[in-house]
Amino acid sequence: MLEKHEIRNIISGNGKVGHGETIQAITSYLRRKKASDPKFAEYQQQKQKEEQDLRDYIENNNIWTGSPDESKYLAEGAEQRIYADEDLAFVVKINSGVFYAFWVDYLNNLLLHNFFFPHLAYQFLGFNSRNDVLEAVVRQPFVRTDEATDLTKVRAFLESNGFIRKKENDYYHPNLCIILEDLHEENVLTKEGTLQFVDTVFYLMPNFYLE
Repeated sequence: MLEKHEIRNIISGNGKVGHGETIQAITSYLRRKKASDPKFAEYQQQKQKEEQDLRDYIENNNIWTGSPDESKYLAEGAEQRIYADEDLAFVVKINSGVFYAFWVDYLNNLLLHNFFFPHLAYQFLGFNSRNDVLEAVVRQPFVRTDEATDLTKVRAFLESNGFIRKKENDYYHPNLCIILEDLHEENVLTKEGTLQFVDTVFYLMPNFYLE
């Protein structure tokens, strides 16, 4: 049975998770910068300051990536563009973090995804800047689905693991203090009868750090 301290250790950088070291280093840096700048109290100021701090970190640690090969473009949605990689053994996903208030929240999502779904872990490649919009670049194994996903099975799977349905395709785990949303048929695929969580939207609940 999962305990909240396991998740806390992953988020804080004290626990190990697949492909997590670079992500944890960035999130630790952003948290330290935020803690050292209490004058940035307003939301918009915080968001702008976080992005500038992140850009400084990217520059100082040389984690810019090159532009994607547009000939390998596959699809895009509201939050990301998807490209083929290694003859579709993997896909590269370029995400603007639009679903998240802050970049640290998006990066926490990557850590949580890799913890819960290690066989579909995101490999963090770096950052890209497109029309001055900062974007994260990750790589993930490609899933060749062979049947439509039954969302009742998604619900049953999550509820058997302690998640509670809030509405439609959104869930939360009261003991782990995390939220998992947007689990529709395009984000949870099915291969050989097994659910494949390829795109997740995790959030920490406000009481995550409380006992």
